[in-house]
Amino acid sequence: MIRGESGTGKELIAHALHHHSPRAGKPFVRVNCAALPETLVETELFGHERGAFTGAQARRQGKFEQADGGTLFLDEIGELSASTQAKLLRVLQGREFERLGGNETIRVDVRLITATNKDLEKALAAGTFREDLYYRLDVFGIFVPPLRERRSDVLLLAEHFLAKYVRIHARKIRRISTPAIDMLMAYHWPGNVRELENTIERAVLVTDGDVIHGHHLSPTLQTAEASGTVVSRSLGEAVGVFESNLIQDALKSTRGNRAKAARLLGTTERILSYKVRGYGIDARRFRG
Repeated sequence: MIRGESGTGKELIAHALHHHSPRAGKPFVRVNCAALPETLVETELFGHERGAFTGAQARRQGKFEQADGGTLFLDEIGELSASTQAKLLRVLQGREFERLGGNETIRVDVRLITATNKDLEKALAAGTFREDLYYRLDVFGIFVPPLRERRSDVLLLAEHFLAKYVRIHARKIRRISTPAIDMLMAYHWPGNVRELENTIERAVLVTDGDVIHGHHLSPTLQTAEASGTVVSRSLGEAVGVFESNLIQDALKSTRGNRAKAARLLGTTERILSYKVRGYGIDARRFRG
């Protein structure tokens, strides 16, 4: 059972567990229990026979059959009703079930991974989640901390999503600028990994060059309240910091070559050298 706040990447972990297991060549089937109406949960999980209910024109396999030999991932397991919990417990105990409206017993070999963002201990106390099912599911528990508690993952995930969406949207973006990385690291990410992924995809779409800068990130990250910073500099100082960051990005892109950096910035090498001295930038550290 994988537990953690919404958006922390529980499904990614489930995928990783599947693809690094002996079942990797078999199906990985996902079911969002919270998105299924109560009337459809049973037929979605266990399938149905023709004529089982109005509109059932043909036999249909359920998710357990589809995942036979592989992995079934039940997301938001805490949203299942009491009746569905009882049927799920039977499948876990005997590895067999019947389709809705059928008498044939079907046996399956499925690895079950579940996930929830609910406090199941409270649900147990309230009587809304079966205790026997809880202990059957919680054989090996994984807790996924929120992104704000694992900031060292932010840059790794950002680079992963950058590569992903550069490929999907056919863009030629090489990297994220240092100031933009600082903004990503300072933000508290209430939406966790999902919010970070959406932020990087947006930046990929709005960037008109080959580097993602701070102003390409979502407006939420650009506010002092969101990043936990407080504006404490004048307009002139802020402009100077922005200009210094642009110069450093250009020097980094050209490996310290001032002439090339000047061309990138649309200025002359003489003016660039003047500003480099003024801001105390050591261009040599960008070489090599």
